[in-house]
Amino acid sequence: MTDPFRICFVCTGNICRSPMAESVFRARLTEDGLDGLVDVDSAGTGGWHEGDGADPRTVAVLRAGGYPSAHTARQFRTSWFDRLDLVIALDSGHLRELRRLARTAQDAAKVRLLRSYAADSVADDLDVPDPYYGGFEDFEECLEQIEEACDGLLTAVRAAITARTVVPARAPEHDHDRHGTRAAHHPQGKEGA
Repeated sequence: MTDPFRICFVCTGNICRSPMAESVFRARLTEDGLDGLVDVDSAGTGGWHEGDGADPRTVAVLRAGGYPSAHTARQFRTSWFDRLDLVIALDSGHLRELRRLARTAQDAAKVRLLRSYAADSVADDLDVPDPYYGGFEDFEECLEQIEEACDGLLTAVRAAITARTVVPARAPEHDHDRHGTRAAHHPQGKEGA
C-alpha cells in the first residue's frame, strides 16, 4: 500500500488560520472520498501557543460553517520536512520562514502559499490576512479565503495522488525473454533454423 500524502498547514501561532485550513481541508477530503489517502496537520512557526486550543473565534467560525474544531497548537519542526509532501504557508512571512528552515532545495520546494491554489488568486496578493487582532468578521473573511483556496488545493492533491498510483504499462512477459530482448518468433509447426 502507498504511504498517505501528507500536508501541514502553517501560520504564526497555530490558533487561527492554520487550524481553520486543516479543518476545512480535512472536510474537503472526506467529501471527495480521499480522507484515507491524505494525512492533514497544522502547526505554527512559533511556539507561543503550543498545547493551547484554537482561538475561540476560530472555533466559533468553524462551528458556524459546519466544520469540526478540535485542535491543539504545535510548533513546526524542521525534521517534519522528511515526512511531508506539502507544507502550506498561510502568508508570505510564513513562506519565507519555512523556506529558511528547509535543509535542502527539495524541502524548500514543498512549501507553497495556500492562496496560490485559489481560482481568483493574484500573484501579488496571496496572503490570508491574520484575523487575530480583528473582529469576528475578520475570522469569517479568513474562513472564506481558506475555503476557496482549499477547493483548488484539493484538485492539486487529487492529481498528485493519481500520479503516485498510476502504474506504468509493461509489455506482456511472453514478448520478451529474461534479458529484455524480443524473443524469436517461431510459427506453429515450423522449427527455427
